[in-house]
Amino acid sequence: MDLDIRRVGVTKDLLGESPCWDSRSGAVCWIDSLAGTLHRHWPASGVSETHDLPAPVGSIALCESGAVVAALKNSFGRYDFGSRQLEILARLDVDHPGVRLNDGKCDPWGNFLAGTMHIHRQPGDALLGGLYRLRPDRTVEKLAGDIAFTNGPCFSLDGRTLYVADSVARTIWAYNYAPDGPLAGKRVFAQTETFASGPDGATVDAEGFLWSVLVRIAKLARFAPDGSLDRLVDLPATYPTSLCFGGERLETAYVTSISKSTQLAGKRAEDGGLFAVNGLPAPGVTPHRYMDA
Repeated sequence: MDLDIRRVGVTKDLLGESPCWDSRSGAVCWIDSLAGTLHRHWPASGVSETHDLPAPVGSIALCESGAVVAALKNSFGRYDFGSRQLEILARLDVDHPGVRLNDGKCDPWGNFLAGTMHIHRQPGDALLGGLYRLRPDRTVEKLAGDIAFTNGPCFSLDGRTLYVADSVARTIWAYNYAPDGPLAGKRVFAQTETFASGPDGATVDAEGFLWSVLVRIAKLARFAPDGSLDRLVDLPATYPTSLCFGGERLETAYVTSISKSTQLAGKRAEDGGLFAVNGLPAPGVTPHRYMDA
């Protein structure tokens, strides 16, 4: 099947990120991290709506209740679409101007994992922040403290392997994962230095292959479960950022992009848009939800 890539709607995000598919309502949700905009779009009808969150927003995930959980600068929040109200669930143990929460994803047991990025760090400065797990009871656990720029957390099909990228190190790590225990068995899953790009957002498809966005070369990379490269897919945005699978059969990859972030500026008129990619070799899987209800 040939690839079909089309722009969805007319939104133009500064830093589009964290797309997730709501299979219950048939909507794709994503954020503009820098503007603090939460988008929700129904592809079947073309209807869209926007919501405001306090910027910067690192990532979002669906909740069991129908709300979304959000990784804010140094806290976790729950946003209710109906009331348009944001509730702070928990705060991090670090408050520093160069540290903020970034990418996140839910595990199969209803926890939300999100990690930080530590920017403007000088030689000799301690690495602050880390990878955190927000439990349904709103307690927060720090799982790792050695990731400089967290991106692309996602899980193997059985949930027992956690993949997390450090974009600065241009490495995707794999860990043994248990929902009630520490991370173990850290190992290199894939390295992207040869592609001249750090890995950004990621997800796993129904065959257990990992898809990672290579932001600086405008490609999707598909890695086999053993970490070997399966294929590269060209994208029409200068700087794509993240992806999720959606649609009735989870056969469409929705990809976010940058028009102007703090470091990158797009060169094309469609930059900052949301794109739908069809014709990929396997569908995705239904995303896990944060157990807030």
